[in-house]
Amino acid sequence: MQTLTLGHSPDPDDAFMFYGLAKGLIATPGLAFEHILQDIQTLNERAVRGELDISAVSIHAYAHVSRDYALLPSGASMGDGYGPMLVSRRRMDLGEVSRARIAVPGRMTSAFLALQLWLGKTADAIDHVVVPFDEIFAAVKRGDAEVGLIIHEGQLTYRNEGLELCTDLGVWWGSENEGLPLPLGGNVIHKRHAPELRKRVSDILTGSIQYSLDHRPEAVAHALQWARDMGHDLADRFVGMYVNHWTLDYGEKGRESIRRFLARGQALGAVPRAPELEFVA
Repeated sequence: MQTLTLGHSPDPDDAFMFYGLAKGLIATPGLAFEHILQDIQTLNERAVRGELDISAVSIHAYAHVSRDYALLPSGASMGDGYGPMLVSRRRMDLGEVSRARIAVPGRMTSAFLALQLWLGKTADAIDHVVVPFDEIFAAVKRGDAEVGLIIHEGQLTYRNEGLELCTDLGVWWGSENEGLPLPLGGNVIHKRHAPELRKRVSDILTGSIQYSLDHRPEAVAHALQWARDMGHDLADRFVGMYVNHWTLDYGEKGRESIRRFLARGQALGAVPRAPELEFVA
């Protein structure tokens, strides 16, 4: 029995995705998985150091780790007509946001790269402060930042916090790219593992996602453990936003969107290079 480390976020969409695997409901012959739950910025940083066998990462971070990790064809989080949002105590336009201090959930998150592309500025030219994603609302309400860049379930609950939407970066990206989804996150596997093992892991993770989609009520009930400030219906809606047909396979449109996202990041100087996409077969 070989044990592999598997890093993912403590969020309802990832919990839903890995329900079958975590509960031993799908076969994993010869393999065991140690689930490591950490926020996406921490997982990005660990991937840079090559620490985990398999991990969820931001697509932004993939540009920094592609020499060591290959993308798995399943596990994508795509913003299809929606995505990370900029919120504030009052609505601001692009010019006002550009001059404001912005609370961001991590410098290697895809949300932060999308923000840089929207503003046309690299990180060093943006007044920003890194705040854990689940503390961004509080940072904005305290006045530590004027604008918050929100990810995860905050996209559905910001109005409950008395905040206003400045822009939805997923909507903006689609309008700029013929309706392509905004690539946010994916699963990767370390290249130290042989191609045969990578393929076995890929099939197992895809099987877990399909199992959850086929057993949605049970998988959503499991995911509710990580649904901060969300009841069943809202959690189910959130899961549907980020675990869907894109999650089973990026498809050519999803892959093209990643290419454009990282190429634009490279052209701006926000990422070191736009790597060739290397997917597990």
